Amino acid sequence: VQLVESGGGLVQAGGSLRLSCAASGRTFSSYAMGWFRQAPGKEREFVAAIGRSGGRTNYADSVKGRFTISRDNAKNTVYLQMNSLKPEDTAVYYCAAVYFSGSYAPPKEYEYAYWGQGTQVTVSS
Repeated sequence: VQLVESGGGLVQAGGSLRLSCAASGRTFSSYAMGWFRQAPGKEREFVAAIGRSGGRTNYADSVKGRFTISRDNAKNTVYLQMNSLKPEDTAVYYCAAVYFSGSYAPPKEYEYAYWGQGTQVTVSS
């Protein structure tokens, strides 16, 4: 599986961005998907995850109520809608995938097998 993120950029605090992650292959609906981020000088951290059917999601406490993960299996794409952005949301955002037979939405980095190259999100104050 190859993953390509897009949609990053520079936005003012309080603004919104929508990230997209396009996946290759014909079995996208068999993969749980996740978003992670890494700020300068910090470790990569979990942001959100979604099960293969979209019926189950997980969020980091820091983004609950502001970010929404969704997927369109017909388009092989997962999205991260980010609202009410804060300067502390500034990071490189990575999309990740793992083949999974159930509805689980993995929150741990080590659970994922495939990663995108990342897209930069910068929130100015």
